[in-house]
Amino acid sequence: MPKIPQTLHELTVGQLAARSGAAVSALHFYEAKGLITSRRTSGNQRRYTRDALRRVAFVRAAQRVGIPLATIRTALAELPEERTPNREDWARLSRVWRSELDERIQQLGRLRDHLTDCIGCGCLSLETCVLSNPDDISGDRMAGSRLMPERREPDRP
Repeated sequence: MPKIPQTLHELTVGQLAARSGAAVSALHFYEAKGLITSRRTSGNQRRYTRDALRRVAFVRAAQRVGIPLATIRTALAELPEERTPNREDWARLSRVWRSELDERIQQLGRLRDHLTDCIGCGCLSLETCVLSNPDDISGDRMAGSRLMPERREPDRP
């Protein structure tokens, strides 16, 4: 890992990538999504302030636990004067995000259980399957093609 002198206040995208462990393309993506910012030199090269390291670390940690980028962006935008998140910020946000993650875990458990039901049924009907049609009232009572209404030919004169 390249050493960055303490007197250097701005980092190139390559230096930020090397220090943060994020790919250059990921840093460009984070910037496009408003998660980090840079200034452009007269030669149109990106320069990041050193605090971008902490912001990237914050984003990557939140992503690892499954927090969507839009939620991360909202959290970063709420910080005063666009400052770098600190330990207290992470503690506060993680309390909020924990309940969201708990709900997602429960939802995944329900999906897993229905997946087993679906494999047992074998119909994979998009119109009646509890997995692909979760609001289907009849899907709670029975599964499979039995729920498909029979098509009758109209009476012909």
